[in-house]
Amino acid sequence: MAANVSAEYHSTPDFHHHEIPEISVSPPPTHDGLHFWQYMVAGSVAGLIEHTAMFPVDTLKTRMQVVGGSCSNQHVGVGRALGSILKLEGPAGLYRGISAMGLGAGPAHAVYFSVYELCKRLFSGGSMNDTVVHAVSGVCATVASDAVFTPMDVVKQRLQLKSSPYKGVLDCVRRILMKDGVGAFYASYRTTVVMNAPFTAVQFATYEAAKKALMEVSPESASDERFVVHATAGAVAGGLAAAVTTPLDVVKTQLQCQGVCGCDRFSSSSVGYVLKTVVKKDGYGALIRGWTPRVLFHAPAAAICWSTYEASKTFFHQLKSNEDN
Repeated sequence: MAANVSAEYHSTPDFHHHEIPEISVSPPPTHDGLHFWQYMVAGSVAGLIEHTAMFPVDTLKTRMQVVGGSCSNQHVGVGRALGSILKLEGPAGLYRGISAMGLGAGPAHAVYFSVYELCKRLFSGGSMNDTVVHAVSGVCATVASDAVFTPMDVVKQRLQLKSSPYKGVLDCVRRILMKDGVGAFYASYRTTVVMNAPFTAVQFATYEAAKKALMEVSPESASDERFVVHATAGAVAGGLAAAVTTPLDVVKTQLQCQGVCGCDRFSSSSVGYVLKTVVKKDGYGALIRGWTPRVLFHAPAAAICWSTYEASKTFFHQLKSNEDN
């Protein structure tokens, strides 16, 4: 068949060899010229750099939310929590569980950003600056990525606890499976989605709006200040989203660490039930414990993540441009 087609092409007088169309086996590029796998690579790199750089702050947040929640009535501040870890465990205590984060963050962020870009293209209808599209796309992205990251997040947070009984990632996974089954890895998934849906909607919409506003302030130098624009917009978006979703993050931490190091167990994984239980035992103040390190984590983390992600996209664009030339 192929030989016959080729013969027909060459036997046609008006058909020139250079007019034969090339058949590409790679997937078609998305709205801004990049392929799906390139978004996945860019997102994976961004997620790993973000979480590795900010992991000590995440450890502080976890300790504060658990110690200040159902495990104890004693309020613990950022300085006290940091001092306690450094004194009793040394700097290494701030990085306990980082291997679990590495196993989960890369794949999860690859899914996160690639689904975001795909949904943004599908829902945009030609308008890439629609805030609603950015928010909805972000929600879709977080539902998909949380399904990937939640099991490793459970392992990570249990390893981050003071006097954690687990020797490492594999030991933690094995003991959770033996004691509570596979369901324990997803006990907080519903809460995580309920938290991350508004978190991501606020973050993505704020990021896109802030980026656009910053570029309009000085359009003539926007390309030269691209890194500053992305980092600033990311920090604003991450900090705001983190602040408004702290109560739900407290619930997520309580569910993921239940039954470990003296933490209470909950008869239901319902968000409302856990909220009522925490408030009944520790008061409404317990719902915002850990908000300071949470904001301190997400503001620079988002700045790092977005600037790295955009830089990775720029790299792929330049690579494609060089190949075309």
